[in-house]
Amino acid sequence: MRFFNFTVLLSALLLVFTALSAFAGTPNAEVLQLFPESVGSLHRSRLPDSPEALKQQGVLSPSQAILGGQVEYAGKTNEKFLVEVVRFNQEAEAYSLLTIVASTSRANNHNVELTGAYGTAGFSTTDQIAFFKGLEFIRITSLGKANITGFDAFVKSFSETIDKGEADIPALVKHLPDSEQSQKTALFLPRFTSVQALVPLQTVLSSIETQGDGDAAYVQTASGKVLVVEYHTPQLAKDNDERIIAKIHELWGLGQPAPIGYRRVGNYSVFVFDAADEATAKQLIDQVKYEQVVQWLGENPNILKEAERRYVETTLGVFISVLKASGFALVGCLGLGGLIGALLFSRRRSRQTALEAYSDAGGMLRLNIDEMTPQTDPARLLGPGQKA
Repeated sequence: MRFFNFTVLLSALLLVFTALSAFAGTPNAEVLQLFPESVGSLHRSRLPDSPEALKQQGVLSPSQAILGGQVEYAGKTNEKFLVEVVRFNQEAEAYSLLTIVASTSRANNHNVELTGAYGTAGFSTTDQIAFFKGLEFIRITSLGKANITGFDAFVKSFSETIDKGEADIPALVKHLPDSEQSQKTALFLPRFTSVQALVPLQTVLSSIETQGDGDAAYVQTASGKVLVVEYHTPQLAKDNDERIIAKIHELWGLGQPAPIGYRRVGNYSVFVFDAADEATAKQLIDQVKYEQVVQWLGENPNILKEAERRYVETTLGVFISVLKASGFALVGCLGLGGLIGALLFSRRRSRQTALEAYSDAGGMLRLNIDEMTPQTDPARLLGPGQKA
């Protein structure tokens, strides 16, 4: 898999963060809240500075005033860490910076992937651990001779001082093809002004106009490069779709590079570059699912249909429940009746068997007149000299 050219990436990063909100003239007290005086057995060695390391790397504009900084933590041993923190207005912005920093690290180490081991999402190298959690992006670099266990323990202790927020990544990234794998290497740009630098030779991207009201997710898969642009209004999606299609036809006519696959999916524009063929591109686009939640500002115009649907579902559910209950009752009654009948029959049969066993009249009752005495019924006995 090919990765970003480092120079191109740095140019893209400067464009990305021009839309981020700034915090000019941040008081030291606000910055100090980002850096606890002590973390475990380590202590803050000095007051925080501005995040120069991130600025020098090119992922933050040098002129950008933000709420953030960097400071060193040290202990009695050789453990020493540089901690960089940037706090944003939105969690998506903190996640975006993480994906950008991961992309720059991936240029030197192809094994860099985002996981949930640190914060909401993060990655680690031999001497750095970066993650985002809530509104904050954090990068911690080992400056001393800390072992892996001590490094990991410090990072997790520092992470516990940060509010977790929604603890989730943007939904757009989850809608990329092969989502679980794509999340490990995707690049996310919130409210971008341009995405041309992502695929410099594809001039079709110059036709996208969002006025900072759109997000983008980009990933390089084994099958091709996929860019998904989300517009925050249906009108923006419609207007851009028309411009994109017109631009693609223009590029075809000029014999210039164009995406091998393109489609509008809901409020998404989905591009596929460098795929093997159109069939592969189509398969990638088919995996992008647009999910929308509709919230009515006033009364829902479909409220009657919704009530009717719920009534039918509820009535049907009650009817099925009654049938089930009736069936169980019928089976229970039949079973109980059969049991009682079997007991009565068994009892009657037992009595009849007893009579047959102890009677010489074939099971019928016989009157033994010979055994009757006057004490039994004197009126029925014949006296002396009487004839029967």
